[in-house]
Parts: sequence; structure tokens; C-alpha cells
Amino acid sequence: MKIDHSLPLEYQTEENSNRIFGFWLFLGAEIVLFCTLFAVYLTLWNRTGSGPDGKEIFEIGPVLAETFLLLTSSFTCGLAVHSMRLGMKKAFMSFFIITLLLGLGFLGVEITEFVTYVGEGATLQTSAFLSSLFVLLGTHGAHVTLGLLWGTGLMIQVKREGFTLDTANKSFIFSLYWHFLDVVWIFIFSFVYLKGMM
Repeated sequence: MKIDHSLPLEYQTEENSNRIFGFWLFLGAEIVLFCTLFAVYLTLWNRTGSGPDGKEIFEIGPVLAETFLLLTSSFTCGLAVHSMRLGMKKAFMSFFIITLLLGLGFLGVEITEFVTYVGEGATLQTSAFLSSLFVLLGTHGAHVTLGLLWGTGLMIQVKREGFTLDTANKSFIFSLYWHFLDVVWIFIFSFVYLKGMM
């Protein structure tokens, strides 16, 4: 197949372009999911019952660590895609590994945060506020976990096959997914943590 150098590798075929468009549609559905979870949370954030509220359980240290890890991972994911477009496999693999390690660090901090909440008696059953909080954060965390598994499989495929029309397309679609999770986190940081600490 003749390569059109005016287009990035991931857009070289109509099938690849359609996959990317289809993934944008999927992200539209994900936006609806997270908007629903945010609406539930913002409705219930002050329904604490006899349980603690955000001021009592949120700590700025872990939240800033999570934010730094996830936003930095988005940057390294972008560098990985840029490296792919330049045909630099070693740089791609390095940036991709860093992205996944940062994502793993984010999950580690989030799990520690959840364990701390539960240790303080703030569980899913304690109040409407806490159940909506755990569902929102847990859904985002589950998406990050899925991204780590997907990214690991993708990295193995690129290591075996190099940059092909298929692996380039999958890598770009993965980057869309990862950046989406970062955008969702910015909303969580702003409307859950910052609002809750005020």
C-alpha cells in the first residue's frame, strides 16, 4: 500500500479513520456516563447523614499526588504518540512505559486513599454522599485499570510488530482514551475535591 506522507500513519486507511471516528462516538457515550455520575454526586454531596463530609476526609497531599501523576502521564502519552509519528520505536516504548507506570502510581495512591476512608468509617454504606463519591471515583479508577491492561497489551504488540497501520491506529486510539481520563480527573479534582475541601 502506498503511504500518504501528508497524513499520520494512524489515518492512512479509510478503515483506520472510521475506527478513530467510532472511538470518538464511544467517548461521547463515556461523557454521558460520567456526566450522570457527576450529576448524582452534585445532588448528594451534602447528604452526609451521620457520616463525615468532604472537609473531614479529603486531604490535599494525596489529591495533588494523583493529579500530578495522571496529568504527567497524559504528557508522556502525547510524547509516545509523537515518537510513533516520527518512527522512533525506542522512544515510543520508553514514553509508553513511563505513562503506564505513572498510571499505576495514580491507582496506588487512589487505593490507599480508599483504604484510609474505610479505616475512618467512611464506607459506601455510610451516607449518600460517600456512596456517590465511591461510585464516581471507583468508575474512574476502573477506567484507569482497564487503560493499564489495554496499554500493556498494546505495548507488547508494538514491541513484536513495530509500527504498522494497525498498531499506529491502536496507539492513537489508546491516547484518546488516556487523555479523556485526564479530562475527567480535572473535573473530579475541581468539583469533588476542591469543592469538598471548601
